[in-house]
Amino acid sequence: MLSGVCARLASALRGTRAPPSAVALRCLHASSSRPSADKSERTEKPPRAFDQALLEFLVCPLSKKPLRYEASTNELINEELGIAYPIIDGIPNMIPQAARMIHQNKKQEEVEQH
Repeated sequence: MLSGVCARLASALRGTRAPPSAVALRCLHASSSRPSADKSERTEKPPRAFDQALLEFLVCPLSKKPLRYEASTNELINEELGIAYPIIDGIPNMIPQAARMIHQNKKQEEVEQH
C-alpha cells in the first residue's frame, strides 16, 4: 500500500517543476531502499514471540497492577479488572480500548448454569 502511494507521489512530482518536499523525498527513498515483497514472503516469517522478561516492568495502564502472560491466547491478563491485552508480533498492545473483557464471559456462564 505504501509503495503504491509512493509511486503515485513520484509520478506526480515528475510532472511539476517545484522541488519535492522533504517528506516526499523520504517516502521515495524508503520505497526504493526496501525490496518489494509479495504476500507469500510476508506470511512465511514466524510471528515474534513475547519476551516474558518484560512482565517485570509492564503493568496495567488502568490499575497499575502486574499482568499475567497467557500463552494459549497470547495476551496479558489483568485478573483484578478482568481484561486481556493482545500481543501482536511480540509487542503488547496496552491501549485500554484494545483490551478484551474476560470475566464477563465467566459471569454469563455462571448465570446460564443456574
